[in-house]
Amino acid sequence: MSYIVVDVESDGEIPFRNSMVCFGAVIVEPSLSKTFYGKTKPISDNWKPEALAISGFSREQHLTFDDAKTVMENFAQWIELNSIGKPTFISDNLAFDWQWINWYFHYFTARNPFGFSGRRIGDLYCGMKMDSGLNYEWKKRYRKTPHDHNPLNDAIGNAEALIQFSKMGLLIPLK
Repeated sequence: MSYIVVDVESDGEIPFRNSMVCFGAVIVEPSLSKTFYGKTKPISDNWKPEALAISGFSREQHLTFDDAKTVMENFAQWIELNSIGKPTFISDNLAFDWQWINWYFHYFTARNPFGFSGRRIGDLYCGMKMDSGLNYEWKKRYRKTPHDHNPLNDAIGNAEALIQFSKMGLLIPLK
């Protein structure tokens, strides 16, 4: 089983009404060298400037990105080639990131390689520390790569934290 950390940037709150702008993914393993970065052109005319601004792209740039179907097919192939066994989706904000990847996979490829569930990094940390109040502590202490809303950088920073959790005793696959 491989853990794959995913981070998404979008131009609004929900898939279909809004569009995914870009996403990054990394296999959780010591080198953090197995990465994927996708930029998808809008699927909707509805977008919020303040949401799009987080990604650092303009609407004009977003309109030039790759076709979502092609990007999601490429991502599915990358998962197949790089994952050992069933891949596990893992994210800092599972409720947000999962909805986008799940919807885009089902809409554009009819299948989500991750299946029907994922894991949230903050919950793993709280469980490991046996304290549900430590929800955000891990972000400042264990990420090395700055969180800059480039989704690949953010995914790598989150994977770095997971590797540190492993060194602290959390049993997670590092393959």
